[in-house]
Amino acid sequence: MNLILVTAEDFIDDKSVKLSDSRHTHISKVHKAVTGQALKVGMLNGNTGTGTVVSIDDQSVTLTLALNTKPLPPLPLTLILALPRPKMLKRILQCVASLGVKDIYLINSYKVEKSYWSSPVLEASSIEQQLLLGLEQAGDTLMPKVHLRKRFKPFIEDELPAIAEYSRKIIAHPYNAHTFEATADQPTTLAIGPEGGFIDYEVEKLCSQGFAAMSLGSRILRVETALPVAISKLFSF
Repeated sequence: MNLILVTAEDFIDDKSVKLSDSRHTHISKVHKAVTGQALKVGMLNGNTGTGTVVSIDDQSVTLTLALNTKPLPPLPLTLILALPRPKMLKRILQCVASLGVKDIYLINSYKVEKSYWSSPVLEASSIEQQLLLGLEQAGDTLMPKVHLRKRFKPFIEDELPAIAEYSRKIIAHPYNAHTFEATADQPTTLAIGPEGGFIDYEVEKLCSQGFAAMSLGSRILRVETALPVAISKLFSF
């Protein structure tokens, strides 16, 4: 946990918060904090700065905050991702949150197992937990938005044109594709398929909306690996 994230519910006065959950445990056991120690703290969807330990015991920790630094800038990327396996999705959500992706659309695809859509990993609280872990890792405070879309064709035809408007449109697809190129932080919409990739029909539907296929190279990568590789090729960090 490289950043202690706090919310409005944690405040006990204008400048102080009291934590008694896993954040207290981390501060106590990992940071081994003592009274007067300054920790890196961020307000969810707000500024970052320091939290000075006013008191700490076995039950809770009280911090006085000075949050004067603006949050990290978001990555100008909208991610369209065929719903992965639940265990993989947890890792992916942490990964994209740590990389600064703020808009994530989880969509259906022919190769997506129907059972994935009923996974408890898709519950709002579970998604939020994984995103928070990614934010804490990166020292970010801006919570990404995750959108669930269970019907492929209506999403591609009715919503995607407005979502991807004024952005570079890319499908990570190895066939008949160009090589990924850096875009100087140009706004981009990136579509990544399931394990085994989008089927031809799905690629054609995406291409009909202005998407172009680009390849990451000759190696076949898992989605959780292909995603950060693609983002690192498209943007500077």
